[in-house]
Amino acid sequence: MTDQPAIEIARLVHHYGDRRALDGLDLRIERGETFAILGPNGSGKTTLFRLLSTLIAPQAGTITVLGLDIVAQRRAVQQQLGVVFQAPSVDKKLTVRENLRYHAPLVGLSGAKAQAAIDELLARFHLADRANDLAETLSGGMRRRVELAKGLMHRPSLVLLDEPTAGLDPAARNDLWQWLRTVREQDGTTIVVTTHLLDEAERVDRLAILDRGKLVALDTPDGLRSTVAGDSITIDTADPPALAEAIVRELGWPAAVVDHRVRLERPEGHRLIPQLMETFAGRVQAITVGRPTLEDVFIARTGRRLEEV
Repeated sequence: MTDQPAIEIARLVHHYGDRRALDGLDLRIERGETFAILGPNGSGKTTLFRLLSTLIAPQAGTITVLGLDIVAQRRAVQQQLGVVFQAPSVDKKLTVRENLRYHAPLVGLSGAKAQAAIDELLARFHLADRANDLAETLSGGMRRRVELAKGLMHRPSLVLLDEPTAGLDPAARNDLWQWLRTVREQDGTTIVVTTHLLDEAERVDRLAILDRGKLVALDTPDGLRSTVAGDSITIDTADPPALAEAIVRELGWPAAVVDHRVRLERPEGHRLIPQLMETFAGRVQAITVGRPTLEDVFIARTGRRLEEV
């Protein structure tokens, strides 16, 4: 792997009026990684995607893609990028092959080179037997495959995908991630996805968690989970603030109210259930214990659940 990263971002700022969508972001993504940008609505991930895909220019700070400045060398950056947007881009009234053929000139392919690329992609994504079918007859998962094929037509070094499995059923989501793994393994392509789905973030090499335009966590999924101090204990009660205060006062354990429930993190949490039930008899309606998740990481860093924001 070259020392030059796939993406390097320094002191990136972007605002809409008085609201800062990105607030001094620093981030480095290595070549060959599968990387996720995880965050709720309003976290800045969509703005970051638009910047990386060259749709808008940075207002402050710098972005380099594969060693190229995204502003000064915008056209060269575009030639190295494959972009799959969240909004569907397949024309349902065209056949699968026609969708690919009309996209080819947009990425600099024509004639025999375009035809060879189309044939290869149809075979690679198991679309050859549907090549002459109208896109409107395809399932959502197959249409997403066509969009991925379009994004890979010019063999980009870096592929950006915005919420790539939005609207897909679980089986189609698994299929899409299998295709992404294959692309990375066979071509060494760097893959960057934006997502608000925790299970998708579990599938990548590393992920960045954004909140309110700032980077709040960066590591592998396992590395991030290991930062949570023990098991996650969640308690349903009629008066969460009062119970949280009582746990801190009587047991000396840090506790907080998250999503109208009491939440705390303790090693070997399952061993503490009897003590909690006995100490606060009559106040505990339900109690659950779980191993740390990426949701717990987000709560630990922001004080809120991902779905709440």
